[in-house]
Amino acid sequence: MGRLFIENVNAPKIYKCKCCKVDFASVDDVLSKNFVARSGKAYLFTRVVNIFQGPTEKRLMNSGWHDVRDIHCSSCQQLLGWKYEKAQDEYQKYKEGKYILEMRKVEEFEEEIVVV
Repeated sequence: MGRLFIENVNAPKIYKCKCCKVDFASVDDVLSKNFVARSGKAYLFTRVVNIFQGPTEKRLMNSGWHDVRDIHCSSCQQLLGWKYEKAQDEYQKYKEGKYILEMRKVEEFEEEIVVV
């Protein structure tokens, strides 16, 4: 197995894996906080790092049919949420290419930024 590449999110407030503390996204990457996932509350993000994606599958959600890929932490492999690949409904197209992170699986963390 190769070396694990971890990308750091350089922002004052970030979301990290609750399990292994790997960075995922900045609070600036949150597009919406009005989503519900398998484990409860979820946020829609424009950009997420340190993940790997499962295969694309069609899934019926509250907003209709979507092609999605489950996303997992690249460090501990925990299931985190999913990525929207394609929306069938024209009004749902804004979700394409965006990520859902389940809030039970991540935590908000305030970084101490040192200016030299």
